[in-house]
Amino acid sequence: MDGNRTTPILTRRHFIVTAATAAGGLMIGISAMPHLARAASVMGQPWNDDTAAAHEIDAWIVIDPDDSVLIRYQRSEMGQGSMTAVPMMLNEELQADWSKVRIEYASANRNHREKKIYGDQNSNSSRTINGSQVLVQKVGASARERLIAAAAAKWGVAATECASANSVVTHKPSGRTLRYGELAAAAATVKLDKEPAIKTPDQFTFIGKSQPRVDVVHKINGAAKFGMDAQVPGMVYAAVLQCPVPGGKLKSVDEAVVAGMPGNPVVVKLADAVAVAAEGTWWRARQALARLQPEWDVGEAGNTDSAQFFREYRAALDGPAKTARKQGDVDQAVPAGGKTFEAVYETPYLSHSPMEPLNATVHLQADRIDVWVGTQDAYEATEKVAKFAGLEAEQVYLHNSFVGGGFGRRDVSDEIAHAIAVAKVVKKPVKLIWSREEDTRHDKMRPMAVTRFKGVTGADGMPTALSIRTVAGSIVKAAGIPLPPNGVDFVAVAGLAGNGYASIPNVNVDYVMRDTHLPVWWWRAPGQNQNIFALESFIDEMATANGQDPYQFRRKMLAGKADWLAVLDAAAEKGDWGKPLPKGTGRGIAICDDAGSLCAQVAEVTVSPKGELKVNRVTVVMDTHYIVNPLSIAEQAEGSVIFGLSAALYGKIEVKNGVPVQGNFDTYRMVRLAQAPKIDVHLLASGGPKWGGAGEPAVPPLSGAVANAIFAATGKRIRSLPIMDHDLSGST
Repeated sequence: MDGNRTTPILTRRHFIVTAATAAGGLMIGISAMPHLARAASVMGQPWNDDTAAAHEIDAWIVIDPDDSVLIRYQRSEMGQGSMTAVPMMLNEELQADWSKVRIEYASANRNHREKKIYGDQNSNSSRTINGSQVLVQKVGASARERLIAAAAAKWGVAATECASANSVVTHKPSGRTLRYGELAAAAATVKLDKEPAIKTPDQFTFIGKSQPRVDVVHKINGAAKFGMDAQVPGMVYAAVLQCPVPGGKLKSVDEAVVAGMPGNPVVVKLADAVAVAAEGTWWRARQALARLQPEWDVGEAGNTDSAQFFREYRAALDGPAKTARKQGDVDQAVPAGGKTFEAVYETPYLSHSPMEPLNATVHLQADRIDVWVGTQDAYEATEKVAKFAGLEAEQVYLHNSFVGGGFGRRDVSDEIAHAIAVAKVVKKPVKLIWSREEDTRHDKMRPMAVTRFKGVTGADGMPTALSIRTVAGSIVKAAGIPLPPNGVDFVAVAGLAGNGYASIPNVNVDYVMRDTHLPVWWWRAPGQNQNIFALESFIDEMATANGQDPYQFRRKMLAGKADWLAVLDAAAEKGDWGKPLPKGTGRGIAICDDAGSLCAQVAEVTVSPKGELKVNRVTVVMDTHYIVNPLSIAEQAEGSVIFGLSAALYGKIEVKNGVPVQGNFDTYRMVRLAQAPKIDVHLLASGGPKWGGAGEPAVPPLSGAVANAIFAATGKRIRSLPIMDHDLSGST
């Protein structure tokens, strides 16, 4: 995209005309938008109409006679840039003119009808790129070869004499050319004898070059359609209030108190909630809901609080546990002249708190349902909608919107279930929105955890034994995934049972499953987001207690691991490790392996004599093995730092009388511009057999790096989060 980020005004008639073009879908005036002339594009409303287009090469690609190319993107765009990167991988093989490419969401309905023609549609665990790479390269390569075959047939020459580039097929001996738009109809009928091989990374010519994200222009000018923006003729608005104690039930509610209020409110009783639907505005529904005084059955959970949970978790450290890893003999690993260390680290429940609260708009009819929502998994959401509505998946038309933040939260579909339940009662289209307080307090939380470390170092100051026991809730259990034979939730021990410090000869890692009434779920960089804080802080403890430089200490522990060392060394170099700093300022370092990628960070902080903390700078070095769009990966790293810093500085969900306390951004704080550090991002691409993810690896090291930097500046060790709960005044 160039510097001109204006969008032409389209009349309703123009919308109708352009929506009916041969390419199909909702491609509103793309070819007439000069500000997108140099790059691929997407519309503010990215979903299609679930029908096949007239000039399809296949379900993925449409090429119109004017050479415009439509690529369908099968996953979700949450701000991570994959709606640009995945089509880039396809176009590496297709060789279309990128300025003539437009992108829309692939239809989940069609994916059901055509036996998963688009494959997996989820966007989670940083798997969008590595989970799409082979598939979309095959799609692009096949389409390219069919275009070449169609051109060769027209000329009566061998396909091997032809080549494609920039939406043109050229007959190399004669120099004759045909445009993709001239070949598309014939190419759609070509049956290849054998599907072509896809390119290897050393053959890439398009992948690896920075491209502006196709969604950004619409998010700047307000044209982007999120779930919150859905409008359906005749719809009513709905607000919902769930039992304040998660897991509780609705006993009764007096509906009469809303009679006569504006919007003709209708009360809808649910098993664990009450909703109100009203005409005109959501605020009318919200005001009517506020007048209700429901009675709840909160059960035993109504007597619990956070202090109790932490006491129980600490006590569980000395109870029975499942073994995640056992190597050597920790109990016999205390050498003469060695030192022993013990520390307990604690992390609280956290909310996902995306900027866009949960919402869904549904139009339920006898033989079909339309849903407008931002989801991380359109295919799975379609199956859930079918179950909620009592329909078949082929009768569900899910219009996936841009997602205003997901981080794992937007693949549960509980907001859709609420909307459908209301629609069944009011018999009208329904737009249901969770308030910010509902979104925060009734989140599926990041689990709390208490982790105890016992370490032993030898006469040389290097670790000879490490024992780790963690107590945490089970995301795997909550997700309905069977536990492995050892009974250990692999998410709860992520980054603990497996990490780069393989040089420690004696290691025990144990897990104690302990859940409370708060539901838990995947949260950005699951498991590692809290475990790396604890592990990297304890590694720092052992290093500094032995008088060793924390960076060099890690280097020795990572000896022989070239990829880890490359990332660690680059972070130390780029982060100015070892350079003099003024009193009250310190640097901390941390490293992890998450989502198949390596990430190291150096944080620089200043703590005033009054204990005021300022995170000045964070240096990020990330190795994703391969890079599709460097711009998007750098943006992901920057966003991860802000996300992780918010959690490290302020993040906690406390419980009192069974009720989550924090409800809005006044109490569940986020890092704002004034608190944001300078962020330097450096990308490595070491290659190898795997493609790493980029959306999550820069989250886990942040809290450890900042906590270690605080120790370097003050001599005070942070062993529990959030940092705001600690008094940093009177630093040493």
